[in-house]
Formats: sequence, structure tokens, C-alpha cells
Amino acid sequence: MTLRSHPGAIYHLDTAQLATTATGPSGADAVEAACAHAAALGFDAICLSAPLPDAAATASRHGLALLLDADMEASGPADPTAPPDPRFRGDHATSRNPQAWLERWQNRLSRAAADGAVGFRCILPAWADAGLLRQLTQSVRAAAPGLLLIACPRDPSQPVEGFDLVAPLVPGRDALATMRRAAPLLAYAEIPGGPRLAGRFTDRRLAERAARQSVQLAALSGRAWLMPAGFEHGALHREDLGHGPWQRARYDISAAVKQANATRASLPALAQGAPRLLSAPHAPLALLWQGEEGEAKGRALVLANPSMLRPARLSAGQVLGLLPEPGALLPGVFDAGGRLTLAPAEVLMLPVHDAAPVRLPLPQGTETAELATEAPRIAIEAIAPAVDGGRFPVKRSVGQVVTVTADVFADGHAKIAVSLLWRPADESEWREVPMLPTGNDVWEASFVPERIGRHVYTVESWVDQYAAFQDEITKKHKAGVDVTLERREGAALVEAAIARLGAAGEPLAATLRQMEGASHEQAVALFNAPETRALMERADPRPHRLRQEPLLPLDIERRAAGFSSWYEIFPRSQSGDAHRHGTFGDVIDALPRVRDMGFDVLYFPPIHPIGQKNRKGRNNTLTPEPGDVGSPYAIGAAEGGHDALHPELGTLDDFRKLVAAAKEHGLELALDFAIQCSPDHPWLKEHPDWFDWRPDGTIRYAENPPKKYEDIVNVDFYTEGAKPALWLALRDVVLFWVKEGVNLFRVDNPHTKPLPFWEWMIGEVRARAPEVVFLSEAFTRPKVMYRLAKVGYSQSYTYFTWRNTRWEMTQYMQELNEAPVADFFRPHFFVNTPDINPEFLHHSGRPGHLIRAALAATLSGLWGVYNGFELCEATPVKPGKEEYLDSEKYQIRAWDYDRPGNITAEITRLNHIRRENPALQTHLGFTALASGHDNVMLYLKATPEGDNAILVAVSMDPYQAPEMHIELPQYQLGLPPGAALIAENLMDGGEERWDGSHRYLRLDPYNRPFAIWRVRAADKA
Repeated sequence: MTLRSHPGAIYHLDTAQLATTATGPSGADAVEAACAHAAALGFDAICLSAPLPDAAATASRHGLALLLDADMEASGPADPTAPPDPRFRGDHATSRNPQAWLERWQNRLSRAAADGAVGFRCILPAWADAGLLRQLTQSVRAAAPGLLLIACPRDPSQPVEGFDLVAPLVPGRDALATMRRAAPLLAYAEIPGGPRLAGRFTDRRLAERAARQSVQLAALSGRAWLMPAGFEHGALHREDLGHGPWQRARYDISAAVKQANATRASLPALAQGAPRLLSAPHAPLALLWQGEEGEAKGRALVLANPSMLRPARLSAGQVLGLLPEPGALLPGVFDAGGRLTLAPAEVLMLPVHDAAPVRLPLPQGTETAELATEAPRIAIEAIAPAVDGGRFPVKRSVGQVVTVTADVFADGHAKIAVSLLWRPADESEWREVPMLPTGNDVWEASFVPERIGRHVYTVESWVDQYAAFQDEITKKHKAGVDVTLERREGAALVEAAIARLGAAGEPLAATLRQMEGASHEQAVALFNAPETRALMERADPRPHRLRQEPLLPLDIERRAAGFSSWYEIFPRSQSGDAHRHGTFGDVIDALPRVRDMGFDVLYFPPIHPIGQKNRKGRNNTLTPEPGDVGSPYAIGAAEGGHDALHPELGTLDDFRKLVAAAKEHGLELALDFAIQCSPDHPWLKEHPDWFDWRPDGTIRYAENPPKKYEDIVNVDFYTEGAKPALWLALRDVVLFWVKEGVNLFRVDNPHTKPLPFWEWMIGEVRARAPEVVFLSEAFTRPKVMYRLAKVGYSQSYTYFTWRNTRWEMTQYMQELNEAPVADFFRPHFFVNTPDINPEFLHHSGRPGHLIRAALAATLSGLWGVYNGFELCEATPVKPGKEEYLDSEKYQIRAWDYDRPGNITAEITRLNHIRRENPALQTHLGFTALASGHDNVMLYLKATPEGDNAILVAVSMDPYQAPEMHIELPQYQLGLPPGAALIAENLMDGGEERWDGSHRYLRLDPYNRPFAIWRVRAADKA
């Protein structure tokens, strides 16, 4: 047996105390029951205090290895007439004679191994020296090479060479001090045969708390661990086992034991790593695990609070400073004050990540020396978040915490202070937040903007001379060094501060007077007094101050920029009659229906006058019939252009009534901003120099290959006449509609317009109206889409429409959740548009529409539905074409919103779930989980604080009903493997308790191809 295959979790059973009464199991039945119980708790071995017939076979039936106690302390002459030793077949009591002792134990262990024992817990006599024990282990292994030999000395200093594990018979904390011995440690939850831990407490709650800690520490501190039977139930007396180790319970920590074993099984380093005790006696325990190779490579820190009653507060320095090599813990371990709090008896295991030191290139050549003397002594690096080094703003929503980190350090022993500076761009006064170090020269601070609009932030640092002085004088005085000269230096610093403070410096002057004639100890105390330090900070001239430039921009936007549900309609189709043009009044009548579905944004395609020249007929034909209404994207006619309304929709007053009515229903209007003109647009006559005319006097019509738009011509942003008149005119169009109460704009094909224009125009509009939100409809190359977001677009259409497999969607969501994309790009998941009838929906019917709705509504804080989707309208104009048959772009439609097979109820429920759960109000916080099926996407959406967690399973197959065992998100929720969860079914209602790591699930596409649960830890229910 190799070390890797040795048992790691051992359940110890005192066979002498098994039941002999009629009320409990006895003999083989008792061992059978104990083995079953141990296996259920996750142990992989059982250790008996004495051999029993067929014990090895019994253990094996339950997947357990069999170990035996070998009490080698027994002494006295061998007496053949004495009764046999009941623990070992055919033997009598041992002799103190070393050679006889050696021969007897060689024989006993060999015979027991032949009977199926795989290891022994050897209780060593104090008189056995290293040579004798080495002979024993060598001879036993010669006969049975795979045996596990555990040394149990009463004196931890006794040599144990040749043994696989050492388990000193001393209290746990003392045993940990022996971990640098030749053999790895076997840790006890409680020493078999020793005092019962439960007997130390009269309060059962404290006893249970202590037992849980003992289990966790033993499981996480040894190469293997052992727990006596009955410990999990608070057994006070060994005769309690007479009724079975699972009866007469004071409490039950079986779940904690099971979790501890599961944790061990999930961490290979515990089976191979080298533990090291880092903490001092009586301090909170800090134990470092170090795995050196293979899957066990890495480090983990075990922290434990020894107090059963009081929390322990550890600073970052206390924790990270204990590490023998630099390291960092996961973000969020420490609070804003840089401290970690352990609850009474709490045990934590934290992964430790290597942290490489920061190294800077040095100037070369003597000609740079003079310049170097003027260079800043302080380095400020790696400020995050930042988009392209500050070229573009980071995006956040109002009220959202902005956490800034930066690497800040200085030369030598200089003490530095670091501050985060931030302000709204229209203010000159900086707001200052002290930054706190989180380790390895990384400093961190946070702020919460309360206003929407542009902000700026940066990091400032300076040498803290007084802190350096305090450090020096305190250390020297503590070391017994004369500090007369240091007192004079400190007094000079204080005198300089008094001069800078003026009248406010009088308390410092009083402090100097107190120092006259004071002892060194009194003077040092005065220098370090909090009130002295506060005044010195106030008067600090901040020498060698460095403020990082350029300033980093930050756009704070209103909540709707990141969370809203859009519904798109053609106003002209709201009359209910395909032969009557709809009006804004008809739209007002439709508002309750949109509101009741849970949408908060009502979006219109262009509502401007439509040109007559080259007007499109039904289904995009080039031969319109009389009365055909044309495409609303052919903007401009005799009635006006982009700042006019189509006369059949109504007047500007009618539009204002619609805006007001929408607001009363909790809806906001969004307009389409399409920079394109029909050949009848007034601009062609008023501003012909805004267009690029061909030699024959015509203008090339618009194209977006393979699509052609014969009824549209485009402006040219770079003709001499257009610079800057066209740019200003387009800005003013947007501002006109902002004045009319519109603050949401969906922009058509922005990737076909100049990026500098968008950066300028959006900046101009949002400088005047920060509440305005722009949605980019740019289905183009990823880098172009991202650049549009960087230059100012709040939201963007995405590739969601064409991500139809689990792998595709998972990869895309992971990309959107990672920096730097997550700092500037907000995806808007439209399930369909008037231009895009996704092929996935053509033949997938109701199941396909439910799939896409569930994905869009739960993956992003922004999702959109174009009218008809809720009715499962998906007939293409031609097979394989992503255009709708009888598209509303070219004709008026009348809709039956109650027609059979609709999914209105499901959409309404999805919107309700979104409003209730902050985790679904952003695309961030996404974690993909193992669904157990290639066609099922399983993911967790959780808030940064973890207080809201939504588990979603969606079948990507609209035809088949997949069955699988899905992974449960205990790890992602910070829970032990298999920890119990409470799952609230958000679609059907009701709650369930989920135990274990996986759960069976079947998704029927013809019922509902998705499921949504709100999950939380069962102990938080």
C-alpha cells in the first residue's frame, strides 16, 4: 500500500464496549452497524480496539479498510499458563525483554494482517528506542509490505522513524506542534480512551460547537484523521456505545463530519501536502497546507478561533504576514478595515494564491541620472478598473459601489499614505477616501456615486514622514536604545506642524511643553497619542506627493442603462384593423397590455414621415401597390424629416399625451435614431452638400450586404459641407426629442457611421442630459461592437440571437463577465427584431420561443421582445431567411393577442422574477455549472454579496426532453460540498430541501423547457 492509498478518514470503535444487552446490537451485528454508519459519514476506514471474527470482510462490504489497535505498552513476563490476550489470537502477555517484545509483535501484526487488517495504531512503550522500532517496522513490512503503521507515542519526542503516520497521545494543539517530525500527522478529533470532550461542557450548545471545531480541525490538520465512535453524538461515557454509537445522542454533528470528509476528498493537498503550524501558542490557529506536485500543488490556509465564546479579529498582516512566502487570499475575505473576523469556534480553509513581487525597470546610462533625481519616489501602478488605460470611461450604474485598486509603493523604509480621489466632473472639489492595503502593495478603497453623469477619479500618494518617525522612535525605545536625538527630531517635526496649523496647532504646542522633563517612555507615548497623530495628519505637507495622471473617467448612468425590459411595436399596427393606420391614441390604448406583461420600456421604430420615392411594397417588394405604407426607415418627406412626426400617427401634442400616459403606466418610451434619408428628405434640397453625389447626379442607395435599401440614401459625414453642420444637426435632432421627454434611443447600424462622431455626439448629449441612454444596434465584428460601447453607448445588441448551443452561450457569457469587457459593455438580449426572425424559431414553435425568452430574461439585465414573439410568430418570408413573412416593416398588421399557444403568461412571470431578484438585473455574476447534458445550460446568477442567488436550467433542444443530474452550486455559494440547500421554484412556486451535490432533472419542451430556482443555504432558511 502506497502512502497515496492509505486511509485518510478513520472511525474508531472500542469493541470492549459493544452492547451485550437486549436493547442494542451485539457482536457481528454491532460491527456491521458501525461499519455502515462510518461509511455513511464518509470515512474510508474503521479501526477496532481489538480483533473480531470476520471484521475485515464486514468492513470491506461497506467500502472500508480495517485497522486495529496494537497496545504495545503491555509489559511483564510471558506466562504460558496465563489466560490468552483476547486482542490477539493464540498469544499471551508480552515481556519487557526487547527481543521477546519484538518477536511477539512481529508475529501478532503479521497474523492480523493475514486476517485482513491493513494497518495498526501502535501504542508505543516509552522504553522502545529508535533502533527497536525500526527493526519492528522493517520486519513487519517484509512480511506484509502494504501495511499502514501509525505510531502513537505518549511522549511526542519519542523517535518514530519507519512509521507512516504519527499520532501522539496528547491534546490536539500540542500534537500539531509535532508536525515537523519525520512522519506525517494523524490528527484526533478525540483520543480514543481519553477524556470525552463533551464532558468538559455543561452547556450542550457549547459542547456541540467545540465538537464541530474539533472535527473540522482534525480533518483539516492531519494527513489523516481519526474520530472515536459516539463523538458525533456527544457520548459522555464509553458505555453509551452499548446502545449503538448513534443512540443516546446529546447532539448530532453527523452532517459536519460528513462535510469534513467531503472537504478532504475534494482537496488532494490534504492527502499529499506538508502541513505547517504558523501561529503562536494561545493565538488563533493558523495552519498552512503546501502541496508540491500534481493536482495537489498549491497552498491553503486553515484558520481557527480557539475561543468558544468570543470572536477573533485578525488583521490582514496577522494572516498574510504568517505565510513563509508571499501570498494573497481571495477578494472579500477582509472587510473594509482590512480585518477578518472568525466567529466563536469557527474554522476556515482559504486558498492562498502566489503573489509575485512588483519589479520596475531602472533607467540606464549616466545621462539620465540627473533626471532620475527629480523622479517621484513613489510608484502608482495598475489602477483598476480602467478601460484602455483611461482612454475611455468605466461604466457603472448610480448607487453601485465603485471599488478601486492600485499598486502603490515607495523606496526604502519610507512610510506612505495613499488616497483615492474622486469627484463629479462638474465639481472642482475632490472627495478623498483613504486607501487600505490588501497585500503585496495593492491598495483598495471604494466610493458610491450618487449623481448620474461623468465622474473622474485617481490615486494620490505621499511619504508619511511623521509615521516613519513614530515607527523609528518606538522601535528604538522598545529595543532599549537611547532616543534623545530622536526626540529632538520629532520635536522639530511637531514645531513645523504648529507653524502650518496656526491657532489650531495649540494642542501640539501643549504636547511639546509636556515633553519637557518627561522620561523617554512618556515622550514616546505623547508622540504616539491619537490626538497628536490626527493633528500631524492635518498639518502633513505631503512631501514627495504624486497624483496619478491622466485622470480616469467614469460614467455613472441611471438604473435603466443596465436593467430594463423592452417591448417593441409598430405604432401604425395598433389600431386592431389591418386596413386602418394606427395612431398615438391607439398606442395609449395598448399601454395596459404592455405594462401587464411586466415591460418597462416601449420602443418604436422610426415614427417620422415616410418618403414616396422608391417606396417598398409588402414583403420588401420594389413594386408597391396603392396604399402601401412603406418602410418607416425611409425617413423624410414633404411633411419633414427626423424632427417631424408621420402625420397619420398624430401631432406633436398627441405624442406628448402618449409620453405622459406611458409614464402613468410605469413605461418609458424609446425611439429609433436612424441616420438615413429617403430620397424625399428635406435635407437633400436644403443641404445637398451633406451627400455624396455620383457623376450622373444620383446618390447611391444604402446597402448592408446582403441587404439592399433602395428607398434609403445615406449622408456623408466628411464632405466639406457636412463638417460640422451635419454633425450639429444630428445632435440637435436627438436633443429635440430629449426635450419632448424621450431619454432612450436605439440607434440603427451605428457601426456604419464614424466612431469619432458617436464619441462627440453622445458626449454632447449626455453632458446636457446625463439621463439619456443609447442602445447600439450593431451586428458587426466584436472589436467594433466593443469600441462603440467604449465611445459612449450604454447598451448594445449582441450575438445572443445566434448563440443556440450550450457551449456557445456559455463561452459568450464568460467573455462578457470578464474584465475589461465587463467594465464598459452592457449586452441587450433581444430575442427577435423586425429585421431578425431567428432561424432557431422558424420550426421550434412554442418550446423554442420559451427557450429564448428564458435565456434572454435571466442572462442579462437588459432584454427585449418585438411584438409577435409572445404569439410565437416566426414564419419566414422564405425558408432559411431571417425575415418575417408579411413583415410590419412594410405593411400594417392586426394582432390577436389571445390566440392559442401564446407565451404571454410565461413572459409576464419572467419579468416579475427579474424585478424581484437583483441577481437577474445585470449580466454580471454569471457562473456556468455542470448540467450533465450537452443540450442543457445550467448557470448561477448571484449578487456580489451573495444575498440573492438564482439557479437556472434551460434546455437548448426544443424537440427532446433531456434527463440529467445537475450540479448543485454549494461551492459557488461558499458552502461545503453537499451542504443542504433550500430551492424555491420561481415558476411554479413552492420550496424544496436539496441535499448532496447533484439533483435529477427532466425538462419537457412541451411543458416548459426551463426551470428557475432561488437558492440559499438551508441553515439560512
